[in-house]
Amino acid sequence: MEGVDAPTSLGELASLAAHDAMARDDLLRRVRELALKYARVRLGRFGAEDLAQDVAQEVCMAVLAAVPTYEERGVPFEAFVYRVTSHKLADVQRAAMRGPTPMGDIPDRVDESPTPEMTALVRDEAAQALSLMQQLPDAQREILILRVAAGLTTDETAAALGMSTGAVRVAQHRALGRLRTLIAELEAGDVA
Repeated sequence: MEGVDAPTSLGELASLAAHDAMARDDLLRRVRELALKYARVRLGRFGAEDLAQDVAQEVCMAVLAAVPTYEERGVPFEAFVYRVTSHKLADVQRAAMRGPTPMGDIPDRVDESPTPEMTALVRDEAAQALSLMQQLPDAQREILILRVAAGLTTDETAAALGMSTGAVRVAQHRALGRLRTLIAELEAGDVA
């Protein structure tokens, strides 16, 4: 950005975005990336890229509405983005659980998407992974989702959860160790 000294944190960008169009555009681009990564992970079992895109768009609109009144209060702006994304995802997930949406037109060509069998296998594996993840404490589960599945850095995860980077690393290490133990127990049960 030419007119701005390239702020690194979302909080700095949010402070500048109320008065600087370039900062606002950069803020929205980064918020969209963060929200889209997280939404893709959380909505993966629904197989709905369009829904993830919609969530990211709604998060951007919420952030854009909040920018004019944003004040730094000691809480990372990433935590606000994470909280808004979580709420939007909950709305989308509730709607997705209600049932399928009607299709307006009949397709003109053969559907190249995965077969029902492949989809069932992927969903079964995803369900098994989610089942194992559900056995972790909430904080460890969120850290794994943000770090491993969404691909956030340790610093980004720490900012989003309001934790230190060291605490994130320790919790991630413990969560992965617990998952290894759970998988070994599961495999031992399948063999016997």
